[in-house]
Amino acid sequence: GEEVGEDVLLKTDYEEEVVGDDMLLKTEFVAETNLPTDLGMFRLRAYRHSMTFMNSPFSGNEPTVIYSPKHPITGPNAKNGRLAMRVHDQCVTGEVFGSRRCDCRDQLRMALKYIDENGGAIIYLQQEGRGIGLANKVAAYSLQDDGFDTVDANTHLGFPEDWRQYGMIPSILKDLGVPSIRLITNNPRKVKKLTSLGIKVEDTIPIVIPQPDAYNRKYLETKRNRMDHMNFGNMLSKRTTNKIAEDSVKMK
Repeated sequence: GEEVGEDVLLKTDYEEEVVGDDMLLKTEFVAETNLPTDLGMFRLRAYRHSMTFMNSPFSGNEPTVIYSPKHPITGPNAKNGRLAMRVHDQCVTGEVFGSRRCDCRDQLRMALKYIDENGGAIIYLQQEGRGIGLANKVAAYSLQDDGFDTVDANTHLGFPEDWRQYGMIPSILKDLGVPSIRLITNNPRKVKKLTSLGIKVEDTIPIVIPQPDAYNRKYLETKRNRMDHMNFGNMLSKRTTNKIAEDSVKMK
């Protein structure tokens, strides 16, 4: 097949090209360290980019990459391409406070387990509330308490339904030497955005929690019905549980 070269991942000078509503962002490597967790030992790579071309003033500019030292992602392994990759956006309410209003924490832990067992990486971005920031996300949650869904709550506050951008991803993949990925996602918009930035997405890997609970069911239904998320199968037809999802959950 056609060889994938650097031009696939790096089109031109990052800071001069707009792709759709996304700006290619030159992202600089800062440092790497061990990351011991309750799910195993990982490696954490830190990056930084300018805020100048960020659409949202509420998003951060320090993305990180997480991978398992059992499955190195640089060097010969990267050059083979088809790296399993989760592009995951920050969720303080779920991942730090343990909120059950979304599936973000479960998906993050599922992705960590997957890359620990199978290889791959997670790119973690500081884009709380699909880019609107933590305080505005709390305001959106307040509207959801009154009956809004997650899409209408964001737009009612005057924000896009999704304000995330991914212009830093090509620069990070170029730094890692990764020519193509298999994206761990249920979100076709994310596939479209990354492809439009010149990233070769060869396939997707589903990441679906086993069943909804009383607090996240409406959010998950909105993901499927209004945000076109795929792979849910019969998950939303299952009985709602009030129990927190077991950490033993594994991706299919």
